[in-house]
Amino acid sequence: MPDCIFCKIATHQIPSKIVHEDDEIVAFEDVHPHAPVHILVIPKRHIARLSDLTEKDGALAGRLVTTASRIAADRGVAGRGYRVVINCNAEGGQTVDHLHLHLLGGRQMTWPPG
Repeated sequence: MPDCIFCKIATHQIPSKIVHEDDEIVAFEDVHPHAPVHILVIPKRHIARLSDLTEKDGALAGRLVTTASRIAADRGVAGRGYRVVINCNAEGGQTVDHLHLHLLGGRQMTWPPG
């Protein structure tokens, strides 16, 4: 998608603090963090939202989650705890139309989220 900011980050057209990259996934620091650790984990392929995943995307969805888990360990928050959030559509809080996981850690999380 030519106007998608996350596609531009994934293709290095926009600089970002990338913490992980492989053939299918890019993870980078959020520019407006809501926690001491706030990493966005995205597929390189443009998928607009969680509800657009299909059965054929099952392996990719699993890799997104395991990548977030591995980054949590690398950042030292896995033992204390962390949160992984996927917002879907406007009422779900999604502000960028590219599937992304928020990895949040390094502080006490509350429920409901605040």
